[in-house]
Amino acid sequence: MKKSSIFFAALICMMMNAVSVFANERVISAEQLPAAAKTFVKKNFPGLVISYAKIDNEFMKTRYEVRLNNGTKLKFDKNGNWEKVNCKHSAVPAHLVPSTIANQVKRSYNGTFITKIDKGRYGNYEVELSNKLDLRFNKNGQLTRVDD
Repeated sequence: MKKSSIFFAALICMMMNAVSVFANERVISAEQLPAAAKTFVKKNFPGLVISYAKIDNEFMKTRYEVRLNNGTKLKFDKNGNWEKVNCKHSAVPAHLVPSTIANQVKRSYNGTFITKIDKGRYGNYEVELSNKLDLRFNKNGQLTRVDD
């Protein structure tokens, strides 16, 4: 019994080490971002400058993270498609928010605005409002969860 416990503990340690070897995060220049990511920044955040960009090569997955000079954080997939926009204390550009979600927020949380939007897998969205409420929506834009 004790030998098998030691074996499994050693196996888990080796697997965690192997995963960390494959994870590789490094700073890159803005020019090294995928074209779609650069276009997204220019179109949606005109006048702002990329402070830094990072590439994160996780096990079998590549992501990009961008920080703009006003503090906005953006995350992109390997092709430069946006996954997350976090504007901190200002509103996410309205055209990035699906209309069903925008309408629900306007109707139920009047006086607030969306500061962060995260596109989840399978068409789900998570948004954070200016009053710090977190809302989750399914792929049909229906509110499924509220966290404060």
